[in-house]
Amino acid sequence: MAQVEATTERIIAADAETVFDALADYTGTRGKLLPEHFSEYEVREGGDGEGTLVHWKLQATSKRVRDCLLEVTEPTDGQLVEKDRNSSMVTTWIVTPAGEGKSKAVVTTVWNGAGGIGGFFERTFAPKGLGRIYDTVLANLAAEVEG
Repeated sequence: MAQVEATTERIIAADAETVFDALADYTGTRGKLLPEHFSEYEVREGGDGEGTLVHWKLQATSKRVRDCLLEVTEPTDGQLVEKDRNSSMVTTWIVTPAGEGKSKAVVTTVWNGAGGIGGFFERTFAPKGLGRIYDTVLANLAAEVEG
């Protein structure tokens, strides 16, 4: 099984603390940022960064739906890590300053891909599809905090 990785990033016209706080706000802001690929969004424990347990279904394609139950940690300043209890998927959000009044938000998702021909197609197409989904999340985040 090969590891599959999808990464996307965006410069946002807001300071890093504001951007990070919006991402870590699972009870408020985060649910508003998610496009139609996400459903059944529910905070089960916590709700603000470290210690949060959040559930959603992610429909990456018309046939592929992942039921995600994510444990949130903050290993370092400006970093949120969402580990899925139901799979090998781990999503890491990193927010860093990028000049005056700006920040850079980077989201990377990795998981153990399937083997064989299915795995080939997963490694080929899944990163682009997931990248587009997270591009939308980052665009929504920018709209939320740049206002």
